[in-house]
Amino acid sequence: MNGADTSARAGHGAPVAQADLDALMAARHADPFAVLGPHPDAEGVVVRACLPGAVSVELADPDGQPLATLAPAHPGGIFAGRLDKLPGNYRLRIRWPDGSEQFSADPYAFGLLLGELDLHLIAEGRHFELGACLGAQWRKVDGVEGVRFAVWAPNAQRVSVIGDFNGWHPARHPMRLRHPSGIWELFVPAALGAQPGARYKFDLLDPHGAELPDKADPLALATEAPPATASVVAAPGASAPPFDWHDAAWLRQREGADPYRAPMSVYEIHAGSWLRAANNTARGWDILAERLIPYVRELGFTHIELLPVTEHPFGGSWGYQPLSLYAPTARLGPPQAFARFIDRCHQNGIGVILDWVPAHFPTDPHGLARFDGTALYEHEDPREGFHQDWNTLIYNLGRNEVRGFLLAGALHWLEHFHADGLRVDAVASMLYRDYSREPGQWVPNRFGGRENLEAVDFLRELNTVVHERCPGALTIAEESTAWPGVTASVASGGLGFDFKWNMGWMHDTLRYLSHEPVHRAWHHQDMTFGLVYAWSEVFVLPLSHDEVVHGKGSMIGKSPGDEWQRFAGLRAYYGFMWTHPGKKLLFMGGELAQWQEWNHDSELDWPLLDQPMHRGMHTLIRDLNHLYRELPALHAMDHRPEGFQWVVGDDNHNSVFAWLRRAAPDSHEVVLVVVNMTPVPRHEYRVGVPFAGRWEECLNTDAACYGGSNVGNGGAVMAADVPSHGQAASLVLTLPPLSTLVLRYAGTHD
Repeated sequence: MNGADTSARAGHGAPVAQADLDALMAARHADPFAVLGPHPDAEGVVVRACLPGAVSVELADPDGQPLATLAPAHPGGIFAGRLDKLPGNYRLRIRWPDGSEQFSADPYAFGLLLGELDLHLIAEGRHFELGACLGAQWRKVDGVEGVRFAVWAPNAQRVSVIGDFNGWHPARHPMRLRHPSGIWELFVPAALGAQPGARYKFDLLDPHGAELPDKADPLALATEAPPATASVVAAPGASAPPFDWHDAAWLRQREGADPYRAPMSVYEIHAGSWLRAANNTARGWDILAERLIPYVRELGFTHIELLPVTEHPFGGSWGYQPLSLYAPTARLGPPQAFARFIDRCHQNGIGVILDWVPAHFPTDPHGLARFDGTALYEHEDPREGFHQDWNTLIYNLGRNEVRGFLLAGALHWLEHFHADGLRVDAVASMLYRDYSREPGQWVPNRFGGRENLEAVDFLRELNTVVHERCPGALTIAEESTAWPGVTASVASGGLGFDFKWNMGWMHDTLRYLSHEPVHRAWHHQDMTFGLVYAWSEVFVLPLSHDEVVHGKGSMIGKSPGDEWQRFAGLRAYYGFMWTHPGKKLLFMGGELAQWQEWNHDSELDWPLLDQPMHRGMHTLIRDLNHLYRELPALHAMDHRPEGFQWVVGDDNHNSVFAWLRRAAPDSHEVVLVVVNMTPVPRHEYRVGVPFAGRWEECLNTDAACYGGSNVGNGGAVMAADVPSHGQAASLVLTLPPLSTLVLRYAGTHD
């Protein structure tokens, strides 16, 4: 073997121009595999390696037996030499100035990594396992362990993977471009330091050769904890966390359940501020599993809904401006800890819904913005690609690869982390091209309309794919307009969501609650209007985080009057909500009647539970949840008009509302709800009911155990055959001040 790379000089083998070597050292060569690695020619094989800073490089066989020494071919750190014949596999023995040594396979000796089917599906936007394809994947290739890096950057002139394992030097590991897919790939052996826990990014040149900011991996499965911005090579199998799941029974039950007829009461939380450590830092998933899950179970909620757990650069965005759609935030622990949390929820009979954000992404330079120097993930035209309200970018859903990136990201949480559903954020902003824009600030669709047809197609495909691949998983839309058919099936022309947040109900009823009781008679319709359209969609009634931030005050702060009236009014409102058609959602802190607005930098005001009125509110939420779950009449026909009937809907003078709930049409399993939204007790108030006999008082929000005045009906009332309100019989009730009563038909008396 010749010690020098004479192929770069005169007279030996296929020549390599000095310009190629210079370009490699400057990290500007677009095709490193054309120069580096083994290159057979008529005289044998030339091997080249680009290792800036190395002292010496030797060639050896896999057993460590030396073959030859590579000689410097460029003063910057390119080494080369010739073998008459190359053994099947070879290794590089690299010595560094500090005396350390690496013995590794050559990254540039490996063939193509991604299969043609992978590339085809990515281009079509139909590769639903992107989390196990692109990004940093721990693999064994040709018997060698290491990390396969792959990233989509079709317009970049050159892409290198940089990280802890190569001194963040872009000349060390430039990647191979797979035409025409635009995917760049490289396998870096573990012996070179590419191992789980290593930090990395991508270094790119734009189409004109200009340096771009170092980019985090869009498909990273793990990240550094912010404010650091590097991606992290995840542990082997992190796309499907490598531990034994214990939730097979839960998943089987979920698959066979009817979500519309089942109770669904959701506790929405921001995991970083539900409970803080002594130094006011966020608790991790394992601590939350120990503390949060028993708490939720005691309160009787069926589900936890987490504000987005996808990694996000700014904590104050609560996760709603994510950049790593495949990585759980490192603020709360590694991906395996998040999987353990979900597994433990399932073992305790609690579902987990994740907020998920396909509507927009932030402009941080290390993120997706102009990823390869072009508008790759976003639209070029800011009238289509920029959210004025949030100063964020809008995904180009008309591009297959972008649509596929989002679809696979949604499936990643459902399939690999066993999440039970996705609450899709800001759907209204996706559906309308003129969302929050003035005339001239938006681009019409191809028919001249304001509807975003690409977003409509994406949402339909999302729901179709989720329901095909993840039986029993739910999709929930935060959609604040009257777009028709949000929860109608895709086959019938709808968007295909399982549920929609009822934003109108929330705004109307909270507006009513905020009025002094003496004025509520003039706003009666705010409480009744939701029943006009209650079955146009399948609804969740949300009292979300959005209602307790940005100067809106806390839930208890929305209730007027003196302290007693504030608590009583909020208790009555919660009773109204839990007995109203629609699934339930309450943001953390609402159960404590917390005085302060939610602050994501501090924990809930837990000491309030030592005060009787706050403890009473907490107890009421527990009892409402258990009653809601125990009585099919309160949940089995949420989505059907046959499950609800007004009895008193027009008594605005007294601010009284009464209705019936049924478990099935013509069923004797009937519940009567009566709400008094004034601080005046109503005595001998007659209410029509369908059956004479005993009606048991299941819940009274004015009970002393909740902090009330304990006015009521002694636990039960007998209905007489006295017709009223269009019903065959009637009850004469005492309505406590600012209260909700729930009575269940218990049959005829002897």
